[in-house]
Amino acid sequence: MTQDVMDMPPQEQEDDELPDSVPVPGALIPHLGECALLLDIDGTLLDFAPTPREVWVPPGLAKTLDRLLARTSGALALVSGRSLNDIDLIFAPAEFPAVGGHGAEMRLSTDNEAVAAHAPPLDKDLKRRLAAIAQLSPGILLEDKGYSLALHYRLAPHAEKAIYEAVSLIRADLPSAPIEVLPGKLVCEIKHSGFTKATGVRELMTHEPFKGRRPVFIGDDVTDETVFAIMPDLGGLAFSVGRRAHGVAGHFDEPRDVREWLAHLLDDEKLLTEPLPR
Repeated sequence: MTQDVMDMPPQEQEDDELPDSVPVPGALIPHLGECALLLDIDGTLLDFAPTPREVWVPPGLAKTLDRLLARTSGALALVSGRSLNDIDLIFAPAEFPAVGGHGAEMRLSTDNEAVAAHAPPLDKDLKRRLAAIAQLSPGILLEDKGYSLALHYRLAPHAEKAIYEAVSLIRADLPSAPIEVLPGKLVCEIKHSGFTKATGVRELMTHEPFKGRRPVFIGDDVTDETVFAIMPDLGGLAFSVGRRAHGVAGHFDEPRDVREWLAHLLDDEKLLTEPLPR
């Protein structure tokens, strides 16, 4: 995706050459003992809420994830733009391996300390300039993730164009600043360049217990497309949520369908005996 496209609000991006239909995954489910489950959170596992702090973990989801973590011998990870600390607060008291901050942080297992993946935090002065954009309209919510800064406009959708124009002006004023703009679903996020969810997943897959397994990634947003793109390199499968994305094996209509599918993995006995399809 070109930088010009990345700076556009999501609805202005091209949607050409999408498949006419993408089947919901069923027969493509791999053997749990041979795969690694990699799951985005917002818009994938959890339904969107008016603000990032209001997301709700449905009853039973944490238990399902915990059982899948055991069934895959620890090869389940949450892959999110949220920080690891934020992920833990959402799912507390449960805790899972995770790639956080769009690849800036990583925790290989619940027994390991979280590590930063060579990702410096955003410059403080730059953060102050970007944070001032929230004053453009009531309802714009500022979220400081350390390695990135997000401007949520779910409560002020009319401000979308003004937000992206303001970000573009700051970038034009600081052409050498190592930053990247990530358009999302009613959010504009600015992060340090050089790391993405894809770089985080690539790193994750070099470590046990993920190493040598076939990754299965589920995501919903523009920021997940970098992971969709590398699944063939890793011999994995990708599924999108809420839309038919490029290069995926199938799609889910909404997070509820993802949650039901994950629960079904635990009930399907054939997953314990049938070999992984290649």
